[in-house]
Amino acid sequence: MEQLTHRTAADLSASLAKRQISAEELMQATLDRIAEANPEVNAIVSLRDPEALLAEARAQDADPPAGWLRGIPIAIKDLANARGLPTSMGSPLFAGQVAEADDLVVSRLRAAGALIIGKTNTPEFGLGSHTFNPVHGATRNPYDRGRSAGGSSGGAATALATRMLTVADGSDMMGSLRNPAAWNNVYGLRPTWGTVPAEPSGDLFMHQLSTAGPMARDPLDLALLLDTMTGTDSRQPHGTFPGVAAPMLESAPPRLRLGWLGDWGGALPFEPGLLELSEAALAQMGDLGHEVRPLAPPFSAEQMWESWITLRSFSVTAGLHALYDDPEKRAHLKPAARWEVARGQKLTAMELHGASMTRSDWFRTTTRLFEEVDMLVLPSTQVWPFPVEMEHPTEINGTAMDTYHRWMQVVIPGSLIGLPVLNIPIGFGEAGLPAGLQLIASRGGAGRLLQFAQQWHAATDWPNRRPPEI
Repeated sequence: MEQLTHRTAADLSASLAKRQISAEELMQATLDRIAEANPEVNAIVSLRDPEALLAEARAQDADPPAGWLRGIPIAIKDLANARGLPTSMGSPLFAGQVAEADDLVVSRLRAAGALIIGKTNTPEFGLGSHTFNPVHGATRNPYDRGRSAGGSSGGAATALATRMLTVADGSDMMGSLRNPAAWNNVYGLRPTWGTVPAEPSGDLFMHQLSTAGPMARDPLDLALLLDTMTGTDSRQPHGTFPGVAAPMLESAPPRLRLGWLGDWGGALPFEPGLLELSEAALAQMGDLGHEVRPLAPPFSAEQMWESWITLRSFSVTAGLHALYDDPEKRAHLKPAARWEVARGQKLTAMELHGASMTRSDWFRTTTRLFEEVDMLVLPSTQVWPFPVEMEHPTEINGTAMDTYHRWMQVVIPGSLIGLPVLNIPIGFGEAGLPAGLQLIASRGGAGRLLQFAQQWHAATDWPNRRPPEI
């Protein structure tokens, strides 16, 4: 029964449609695996009543097949609303708050047949790439339970790695679909901004940093879930729909020019072993027929960073200022949240304009870069998974970090301008901990990223070649 949870979602979907297995069987196998693995890692939270879940599965078995996710159990990241489940966002201010309706992305998953079983753990308000909070505690890395699982989609990535889920949703402002995917030996895709629409509420124009996206152990599952999540929403002014990604995986990618940015000319510090492992993976990509081109730094890393922290603080402040302005509620916010809002409330209009001009200049630079290369390549993280008790790294290889999130600066190039970015697993370091590479494409290029990932997966299959021992 347990082996069902090791299969891909696409494979399970086909077996369910042919009635070779039942949704009830799959649900029971999933619940058994959660009971076995979740106490070790604390990835899935707010799990629903098992008998209710089994009843829902039996009801699906009685109905005609509808939707590729029919019968597939999914847990939703605890920043998004799923009808009837708590949305704590990792904050004691919202612990126990039950959602009355699905968020847009969740409704699309449910319409495709997914069975929503609970939530996946996340940092408080999704801030910081380390999944811990005062409501549900910390999620632990399945390859070393004494270390971080990353974040903010850490619960989702760990649930995938431990075979509690086959596919998962996540979200990414500052690497939250890439850092945990790298540290859990799975795939995570940050789509082109606007491809997966956000909620049609609040301001619809100004904040273009965060997006929802898919995670999986297999590129085809990733593509299928992306296709389910994407599509314009008439209630929102932005949005792109670049086509269907999954069919592209039926053919191999052409010979690609891969622009390797490394440590950005020495501007980004890395812990020992990460660059070496990345370059070994690039050599494998060369063996697959692709061209690796080392690139000089195309833009000032510091200017990009200043633009990012300005726009990020502006965005975080827009969401949290009402809590911050209430002294009683402010006391319950984590230090990172208070720091962001305090910065954001001091920003001037011209500072925001300057940050957006830098962002625009970087975008213009990438349009020229993508005439020379097909993808930009960077490590997904600058550090290996750190001790789970640590709030965040304060230095990297002797270089002091001046903010709670500076250690994730490597994810900024894609996030700042809304480009599609895919984490692919690339193997393990000397301590047995996994790492990943970011592949960055031009706008609308997720299909090509996934096509390349499928070829890489066929050649390496890191998620199945070296699963965690739980």
